[in-house]
Amino acid sequence: MLIKPQLLLYQQTNLFTAKSTLSPLHTTFAYNNLIDRKREICNAKKKTHSTAECCVRGESSKLNAVASPGVPAPLAANAPRKTIKITTTVIVQIKDDGLLDYIDNIMGRKILVQLVAAEDNYNNDKIIEGKAYKEGMEDDNDIEYKCEFDVPEGFGDIGGVLVENKHGKEVYVRRIYLDGFPGGRIVVSCKSFVQPSTKEETIKRIFFSNKSYLPTNTPSGLIDYRAEDLRALRGDGNGERKYGERIYDYDVYNDLGNPDKYEDPEKNHGLKRKVLGGSPELPYPRRGRTGRPRCKNDKTAESLTTDNIYVPRDEYFSEVKMENHTDTTKGGKTQAFVPGMENFIIGKELGFPYFTAIDELFNEDDDLSEKFQEKLKNVFLAIINFLPSWGKKVLRFRTPSVLDRDKFIWIKDEEFGRQTLAGINPCSIQLVKEWPLKSNLDPAIYGPPESAITTEVVEMVMLGRITVDEAIKEKRLFVIDYHDLFLPYVHKVRDLEGTNLYGARALFFRTPLETLKPIAIELVRPKGRGKDQWKQVYLPGWDSTSGWLWKLAKAQFLALDSGYHQLISHWIRTHCSVEPYVLATNRQLSAMHPIYRLLKPHLRYTMNINSLARQDLINADGIIESSFSPGKYCMEISSGAYRELWRFDQEGLPADLIKRGMAEKDPNSDTGVKLTIEDYPYASDGLILWKIIKEWVSAYVNRYYPNESYIKSDNEINGWWTEIRTVGHGDKKDEPWWPKLENQDDLTEILVTIIWVASGHHAAVNFGQYDFAAYFPNRPTISRTKMPNEDKTDESWKSFLSRPEDEILSCYPTPIQVGKVLATLTALSNHSPDEEYIGQEPEPSWTEDEVINLAYELFYNRLLELDGIIDARNKNHKLRNRTGAGVVPYEFLKPKSEPGITSKGVPNSVSI
Repeated sequence: MLIKPQLLLYQQTNLFTAKSTLSPLHTTFAYNNLIDRKREICNAKKKTHSTAECCVRGESSKLNAVASPGVPAPLAANAPRKTIKITTTVIVQIKDDGLLDYIDNIMGRKILVQLVAAEDNYNNDKIIEGKAYKEGMEDDNDIEYKCEFDVPEGFGDIGGVLVENKHGKEVYVRRIYLDGFPGGRIVVSCKSFVQPSTKEETIKRIFFSNKSYLPTNTPSGLIDYRAEDLRALRGDGNGERKYGERIYDYDVYNDLGNPDKYEDPEKNHGLKRKVLGGSPELPYPRRGRTGRPRCKNDKTAESLTTDNIYVPRDEYFSEVKMENHTDTTKGGKTQAFVPGMENFIIGKELGFPYFTAIDELFNEDDDLSEKFQEKLKNVFLAIINFLPSWGKKVLRFRTPSVLDRDKFIWIKDEEFGRQTLAGINPCSIQLVKEWPLKSNLDPAIYGPPESAITTEVVEMVMLGRITVDEAIKEKRLFVIDYHDLFLPYVHKVRDLEGTNLYGARALFFRTPLETLKPIAIELVRPKGRGKDQWKQVYLPGWDSTSGWLWKLAKAQFLALDSGYHQLISHWIRTHCSVEPYVLATNRQLSAMHPIYRLLKPHLRYTMNINSLARQDLINADGIIESSFSPGKYCMEISSGAYRELWRFDQEGLPADLIKRGMAEKDPNSDTGVKLTIEDYPYASDGLILWKIIKEWVSAYVNRYYPNESYIKSDNEINGWWTEIRTVGHGDKKDEPWWPKLENQDDLTEILVTIIWVASGHHAAVNFGQYDFAAYFPNRPTISRTKMPNEDKTDESWKSFLSRPEDEILSCYPTPIQVGKVLATLTALSNHSPDEEYIGQEPEPSWTEDEVINLAYELFYNRLLELDGIIDARNKNHKLRNRTGAGVVPYEFLKPKSEPGITSKGVPNSVSI
């Protein structure tokens, strides 16, 4: 039987902050510990406190309820005081640890809460009685902690709630309800972990009310709390960060290598990696600081950890997302076992033996080949008995959409061109504005800068029907140019085992049907290693030999495109560049700041997924280095791209399109720009999404900043923008192109750019990866061999002429590399069941403001319209870049999706 005794509360005054608090007689519970944890305000230990038991997931737990109001106007001596009975309900989640929970309950673990008044306007020293009682479970996961106490009528608005966790483990506080006030229920949204207090350290967290305040409008009772909460989040830059902490700080990328892996220093040499960030040669955005010790064999590098890399506690994946990510990753690795083991057992060490072997990766309904089972039986007798049923489904990958719709998609030039506009890397194609094509690299080092794609070559391919000058004037020539980015690394990469690299360009012609036809690919090897520069132009074949050379050239180019997509379009432009926004937002903007609340959904989980990438994906000898052409130089190349190509003012979609010549400004257009190619699915859908986001953000900004003076007086928003420019992206702090922050339009454009990159841009380059790249002939990640006519010998050329299919298969990745990539793409393309999509759920603070709520409803409805627009476009057969025989419809920017691999859906944030 549970007893519900009265809880005696004692009104005391915090001498340091001059705030009044309600605390149980056995303990002081003022917030003064934030300044001086050892300060004692009063000594009230003579009384024995009452407690009430609260059931936590079937176990008995002690609960102490404490209320902490602010200070209403003083009353006359002995005047009767009217009170309001307030019921406080704290909704939490606590991981069930069985015996540990039982021990916690016996020891009387509990949660302490205090109410904080928004204004300092009350003073009282009366004893107040309240009740604490157990309510139970709100649902299967959420536990209700309740307390009742009387609050004086002059208490005023609630500014926040202080929480102290007396359990022996962390508690996730979801929300707090305050019932009994004349204006109705007050809801304080928390969504944060609170670590337990210990004998050595008292941890008390402030959760502000759902009302947003600019710094200059902060109520007097919350000013100190606001400042101290930000100081706690920033830390002091010292020490190693530990699990459960909330500190956000900056560091360079100095933890990608593993120089201490082996005791033999020679073996470790190949695992050293240069520090990215902090130098003009290798500039980079900053990551979250962990403070781990330096490596023994490389004092510039941070040591690795076998545990999870530190990220602030609230940045970790939810349990649902972590379970989904773990299951997806494990499932992909299990499936990846098949191509790697079959290659090992049967003895095919250099690539797939034939194209049908590639297809077998995706035959979900077929058992393993008899040959493979027989070989496996001799090696793994202990597990063979369970392989037939296991292998039928688990060991095969889902058929990707491009293969399911058209088995010969990888051969087709029209699909090669279409995917530059509607594939997973639609960010590289650009209009040819100058002719001839030319390199900006030093000719003394790399050779003549002029491209081998000459006027004569182009006009020959066009059969004299149009001149180059006419094509440029009519905006019909387009190029993807990877020449200067990759050429400096060609010789370094070729020194590595099992990979190859070129500098490359691909030229496209816009047809009258608004499709792109590839007309030339140029591959270049710089001079060096005792050889002259080599460059060759490959054209669509008019005979068998040139046709196979064209296919090989496409494979070489697409391997570069895959690397560029993964390293620049995906990693640098979304994951890597967004992490500084996460850090600056938490360090500089208070949780009660309206812009913090606007950005918070778009920064969810980014630090966690980036930390996982540093452990397994972009690290030395990780999946990217072992499976993509540049090998150990992958991240150096990404640094070069950041140095030469990344500009914040061109990361927004309209500016990016204009930079690439894919659009021009048009004040008469609904989106503000006119596309060079109207049927450009990424751009046409993306511009509508950009406009919808901008309308929402503009309304939001103007609600809190009626004129520019509000922005100029906001020290938090100015500190935020300064820190992004000078610290988070500090290697580019002196660039003249950084936008100024002087008025509402400036702030709106900055915020829309950040939100677009984290949502729309990331969705467009990420969630279609499995369906477009899992069938690797469509998008190989690596080219392992040179072209057969580079340094041609009689023997190599004869081999190519007799078996051209073998030449391209040997160029493709090995089964082991394919297995790694497929497992990774399975995880990266997967939507978690708890995915938060753009416009799906409003933040609690938005719904409590009538103007903001109305703007959000419009935002939500406009996103529904976009969903319908995309569906209609995918049924319009005049739009040949998104419809047609065997064509995968373009759905990457449809706002919502079901869980799993769907190739659609725009999550709020870079969360996978």
